[in-house]
Amino acid sequence: MKKFRPQPGFVVQAFRFALDPNAVQEAALRSHCGAARAAYNWAVAWVEASWWQRRAEESYGIAEDGLTRWRPWSLPALRKAFNEAKHTDPRFAAWWEENSKEAYSTGLANAAAAFDNYAKSKRRQRKGKRVGMPRFKSKRKARLSCRFTTGVIRIDTDGRHVTLPRLGAIRVHEPTVKLLDRVRAGTARILSATVRHERGRWSVSLQTEVKRDLTRVARPDTAVGIDLGVKTLAVMADSTGEIRTVANPGHYDAARKQLRRASRTVSRRQGPDRRTGQKPSRRWEKANAQRNKVHHRVANLRQDALHKLTTSVAAEYGTVVVEDLNVAGMLRNRRLARRIADAAFGEIRRQLDYKTRRRHATRLVVANRWYPSSKTCSGCGAVKAKLALHVRTFECDACGLVIDRDDNAALNLAALAAACVTGTGVAGDQDTAPAVSKPRGADRKTRATRPRHKAEAGRAGGAALPHQRQEETRDRPQTEALMLW
Repeated sequence: MKKFRPQPGFVVQAFRFALDPNAVQEAALRSHCGAARAAYNWAVAWVEASWWQRRAEESYGIAEDGLTRWRPWSLPALRKAFNEAKHTDPRFAAWWEENSKEAYSTGLANAAAAFDNYAKSKRRQRKGKRVGMPRFKSKRKARLSCRFTTGVIRIDTDGRHVTLPRLGAIRVHEPTVKLLDRVRAGTARILSATVRHERGRWSVSLQTEVKRDLTRVARPDTAVGIDLGVKTLAVMADSTGEIRTVANPGHYDAARKQLRRASRTVSRRQGPDRRTGQKPSRRWEKANAQRNKVHHRVANLRQDALHKLTTSVAAEYGTVVVEDLNVAGMLRNRRLARRIADAAFGEIRRQLDYKTRRRHATRLVVANRWYPSSKTCSGCGAVKAKLALHVRTFECDACGLVIDRDDNAALNLAALAAACVTGTGVAGDQDTAPAVSKPRGADRKTRATRPRHKAEAGRAGGAALPHQRQEETRDRPQTEALMLW
């Protein structure tokens, strides 16, 4: 399908508001989200049914020409098949008319995207971790979410209600005057709306096309290097030599005592048991809600602190240099995993990425993962062969410089902005510094691909996906077969 392109001078931005639905509206919201999950599970079962059938027919010795045809997973094909099945399928025939068609379209679109990600991952055309076959969503664990792309989607003139298809006007917890003024002035247009239940309450995210002018930063000619840490959340050193530190709020550590007390209260109540079918008591539900309230408050405080930090940095400096940290690998350290997760290193980089690019059109430089920012002397450039993590003071053997370890790393990152290759967005990979061996083989890059696993006998689904024709999948032609397992 054709990707949406905003007008020149416009950007696609989401405005998120908390909702205050009444009991009837909350039941309708849950029904729409449940319909999206049911449609998703139906699409996964419908597509994979042909895989299992072909696998069984192959075991009978049927030739390739006589096997069951593969079912396409494009969104138009799934919509057509679902519209034919919803009238006769007993899982939908009795209640599908109670919800908007956008609820079922949400589940089908998610299924199509899941199969696309799986296919691209098998062809090595998708970055990141390998993606497996789509699995069914559990009613107990699935996130409640539904997206509306057509119908009446608007902000009411009173600034305190949002109107959605089939759901009507729902009260908003906070005023929507800022977005309403933009819509009235013609500088914003609502494209879609997504309702979601997260952190104990409902919210609506309005995706809009907004006219946004780039804002000039306070110091456009200054570069800053940011060294993230656990004891100190960020050490920022700019190209003028000024060093500033941002303390780690430690919201989770501050709430651990309260969480322990709440968890002990929950453990004393009669909770649910899926093995025996035991239902939770009302006292357990109240205690669990109190415990979840503490978790939600910690998450909200963390999100607020990170947004304030990244917004201030993006609005001040013309060039921001950050490290390409292996956060997933760092979380495997059982001694530091809790504090690293609470600091949210990956979220800081994600926010800096879009805030520097979309709001201020400034440059974000990502240092190479193997760049020795902590082991390099910021005074003379000498590189230490080893520097243990517990050593918090950097002492240069060449020039005798004594400086805090984090301050030294931030200064090196700030100096790296001048040596960055323009257009690559990656710094620290030049061959200007002498080669220095790193401890424990850190100078060797991680293997990008994993060994291929052979297909196991006796598993349904077939050994390979077919050469699906372009008219079947419409917008995703295939040039070669995909291996299932």
